[in-house]
Amino acid sequence: MNQEFYKNLIGEIPSRVTLIAVSKTKPESDILTLYELGQRHFGENWAQELRQKHEDLPKDICWHFIGHLQTNKIKYIIPYVHLIHSIDSFHLLEEVNRQAEKCGRVVPCLLQFHIATEETKFGFSLEECFQMIENQEFKKLQNIELRGVMGMSSVTDDQSQIRREFAQLRTYYDELKQNFFSHQDSFKEISMGMSGDYPIAIEEGSTMIRVGSAIFGARDYGKG
Repeated sequence: MNQEFYKNLIGEIPSRVTLIAVSKTKPESDILTLYELGQRHFGENWAQELRQKHEDLPKDICWHFIGHLQTNKIKYIIPYVHLIHSIDSFHLLEEVNRQAEKCGRVVPCLLQFHIATEETKFGFSLEECFQMIENQEFKKLQNIELRGVMGMSSVTDDQSQIRREFAQLRTYYDELKQNFFSHQDSFKEISMGMSGDYPIAIEEGSTMIRVGSAIFGARDYGKG
């Protein structure tokens, strides 16, 4: 773990930006080390790993689910998740709403947009998102609250392309804010930027950066 990098990062990011330390596959001891330095926002990709860490670790941690969410795993995280970043379909939003209703919660969510060139990435198009929000079925969902947008840039060394993709996500956010959420103060989040591109994301308006490997080191993908 690179504690020096973490301390420098906390010192340099603007106050409007929340650092989410992406702790997927990492041991609970690493999370506790950052917790003792004051970090409270952590991101996980797998529902069952997140459930276990929530049970074992301090209860004032804000857990962010940032991975691709399967509908049959939603129930594991709904009772305590702080924010779901990766809502990429109405079907998923319906299931989050159904499970949240069972728990008596209103669960905050972000809409994930496809801004990268890779087809393997998930997410809405702006047109799909507009159609969903304007649909009467969407208006029936009382146990979710949309807080903003999320996106992942292409895996490329071309920084101008990354900047264009982040600027596109900011435009999508602005369109949604203006058309649907202008009176909702809580619709304010733009989750974009990871270890390799967070400085560009911040310049383009990010309010949440998801940084893992730069803090914790390379991940063990054999876990989880």
